[in-house]
Amino acid sequence: MPRRTRTLVPSLVAALVAAATSLTAAAGSGVKLDDLPAYTPSAPVEGTIRSYGFGLGGVYEKWQAAFAKHHPKVRFDNTLPTSDAAFPALVTRVTDLGPNGGEPAITETLSFFETRNYHASFVVVATGSFDVKSRSNGPVVFVHKDNPLAQLTIEQLDGIFGAERNGGMRGFEWTPSLARGAEGNIRTWGQLGLKGEWADKPIQTYGHAPSGTTRFFQLHVLGNTEKWNPNYKGYVETGSKMIAPEDAGQKLGIQHMLRHELVDDRYGIAWTIMSQAQGIDGIKPVALAPRGGGKAVAPSLASFRDRSYPLARNIYIYFDRAPGAALEPRFKEFLRFVLSRDGQQLVSDGDYLPLTAAMLREQLARLE
Repeated sequence: MPRRTRTLVPSLVAALVAAATSLTAAAGSGVKLDDLPAYTPSAPVEGTIRSYGFGLGGVYEKWQAAFAKHHPKVRFDNTLPTSDAAFPALVTRVTDLGPNGGEPAITETLSFFETRNYHASFVVVATGSFDVKSRSNGPVVFVHKDNPLAQLTIEQLDGIFGAERNGGMRGFEWTPSLARGAEGNIRTWGQLGLKGEWADKPIQTYGHAPSGTTRFFQLHVLGNTEKWNPNYKGYVETGSKMIAPEDAGQKLGIQHMLRHELVDDRYGIAWTIMSQAQGIDGIKPVALAPRGGGKAVAPSLASFRDRSYPLARNIYIYFDRAPGAALEPRFKEFLRFVLSRDGQQLVSDGDYLPLTAAMLREQLARLE
């Protein structure tokens, strides 16, 4: 059931401040934030900030509570049921800020553009977790433990999991430069340089069924298309609400696939998230190199945090800002707080990963 709209009043703000300051650091607690700038108010602001969308597991309201210590005349009107609510609220002008745990769907970006004739603005406010469940984990690629493969490029991932296409989506525009032919398909292990018994063996692909994580994979690997390898088998996160009641044994869950298919399939390859693969023996992760060239990087807490791993996920706040227009001062000031050491400490305490100093500077520049 969607969360009811809430307005944060001073007593609730005080309670949230106490919760934020007493929160015991968990998985993100080892991250040092000394290189990030502390928050310094630029000017007093007041008024109401409406937010509709994703609550970041409680982090969003902790940001607000901490911000209110600096700006007590600001009030918050929250409706935070899910990321899927952010863009409809922006399109219909019932929110000021749209926190979103992932990239919008084509229909969402198109709807906004059709009502405004310009694109929605955004800042990235956090990085998804490496392995903490339900914290926007980035995709990780796994193979059988006996597979000698150690690394792949994003282009090779496209060749393995994707299929030929006459274009690709950039935003909502079908773009011919994102096309690729059948010669880019990779269907045997020999095409990846494996020798001996592996050379002529067909590659069986596994991964997620439609979801926000799948949309991310399609965007960053498959040219934002639906062009999958014809043998692709899709599954959903074990233990999630996406498991159908008739699937009592969760055989269409990711963990069942990893334990009972990939573990028994020497010639298989799967992409999933680390929180679903924890504790499963017989498989190993593969290092990935970014599109266009670069060093292959193994998935880890450190490589997600420093963004060297090419499939780390973004957490966004979207907003409506006409080209050339100044951002409303109270919105800008709140986002400045989020993009400070203070705001990023709450990100880390909430089991997401804080932004790097370089990325933080890039996001702050978006507010100007």
